[in-house]
Amino acid sequence: MAKYRKKPVVIEAVQLLEGTTPKQVKNALGVDPVIISNDKYYIQTLEGMMEVSIGDYIIKGVQNEFYPCKPDIFEATYEKVE
Repeated sequence: MAKYRKKPVVIEAVQLLEGTTPKQVKNALGVDPVIISNDKYYIQTLEGMMEVSIGDYIIKGVQNEFYPCKPDIFEATYEKVE
């Protein structure tokens, strides 16, 4: 079996903190991917609608797709470049 390393890619992301508004997400990522329903946040992903919990990151991928990521996974995978 061959070994592979993930290519270094710079992504955009915003962490959904308590009080984060859809407008703040839109300002950070350029679109408004968050839908709020009954005090829950949802995001349209390539796999369908996914719930985003407070503390999760919303990532804009290399093909302009969006997906949620738990903070521990995000911090183990990404480092801030700016």
